[in-house]
Amino acid sequence: MEISPKDRFVTVYGRKPVLEALDDPALTVDKVVLADTARGAAAHEIIDAARSRGVAVQRATAQRVKVLAGNGKQDQGVLADVVAPRMKPLALALEEGGLKSVLVLDGITTPANVGMILRTATAAGIDGIVVPRRGVASIDPLVVKASAGVAFRAPVLRCGTSAEASALLRASGYSLFALDSHATDTIYSATFPSRVAFVLGSETSGITDDVRPHITSRLSIPMAAGVESLNVASAAAVLCFELVRRAQ
Repeated sequence: MEISPKDRFVTVYGRKPVLEALDDPALTVDKVVLADTARGAAAHEIIDAARSRGVAVQRATAQRVKVLAGNGKQDQGVLADVVAPRMKPLALALEEGGLKSVLVLDGITTPANVGMILRTATAAGIDGIVVPRRGVASIDPLVVKASAGVAFRAPVLRCGTSAEASALLRASGYSLFALDSHATDTIYSATFPSRVAFVLGSETSGITDDVRPHITSRLSIPMAAGVESLNVASAAAVLCFELVRRAQ
């Protein structure tokens, strides 16, 4: 399977994030793209940092940089493609096998939540985190910052939409559990099969309509003192480390 660059790299944009990536010896930067209008000390600093790492610098129009970055307001005329060694298409990961526990992000558009989920799930040893290209915050400098840099090495699985991911997982024999504050079964009482995926919906609208038909069961996290629910990143942390506890 040919892998798209979008499924191999995390693209960071803006002068500071690009320089931070170039200055981090633990990261492999594939290339830097600099707007042909970028001049002066800031541009030279980026070129010098890239040269010291042996990273190619490509020049492109300012409009092309905006398109590649996906953020016309904050790219500052520069971006870098950082190699994400564990990132791959969901379909390829399913072909390769070995995925036991998977998170599917569904409609989570706040970068801070996506970043924190990536950090927590990676720390807990979750096998894969599905971050669709549409309907979920893209893995950009805000997500990277919220993950404290873990986004670069998280086991991110890519696909078009969360509904597409859900259908692929069900077809591959996975049970799909959704977190729902009104569910009778809890994450502590439920029995999980050997191949399981957990869908995390947005705090405002929950699981999206296209994903709902693929859900096989719903689970809640017990709440006390009249608290209705947790922030989605907090709920993900509780779930992930319950899975860690069960594995011990």
